[in-house]
Amino acid sequence: MSTSTNSTKKPFKRNPKVVISADDLAHLEELADNMMRRQPALADRLLEEIGRARIVAPAKVRDNVVTMGSTVTYRDEMSGKEKTVTLVYPEEADITNLCISVVTPIGVALLGLSEGASFYWDTRDDQRRTLTVLEVTQPQANTKD
Repeated sequence: MSTSTNSTKKPFKRNPKVVISADDLAHLEELADNMMRRQPALADRLLEEIGRARIVAPAKVRDNVVTMGSTVTYRDEMSGKEKTVTLVYPEEADITNLCISVVTPIGVALLGLSEGASFYWDTRDDQRRTLTVLEVTQPQANTKD
């Protein structure tokens, strides 16, 4: 009989895959650099996500991946509640219209994820939440006929 190690309580140990458009990369890195003085932990988290992301040409990003301008529906696994938001740059953020900035904890967590991915994020009051991406809709500009 083998003894068990501390691996029994790690349902989401592996981070979900992240894909970022090459067009967004420079702007995201600049945002992270600018955040270093004001919000170093969040800046580190954004840089960590960028660092582990697969950077691809815009045309290679699948429609089910959260990119800048995507509208995302996700479920909070603790409460079961669903929410739909649009991921935007800070200058376009408007919480009343459910446009959330990529430089917020939830924005960093959503960036680059695909439909079906489950991930954790830390709220501003240090609660760890698990969320699941249910649906991703791309902005109209990406649709061609």
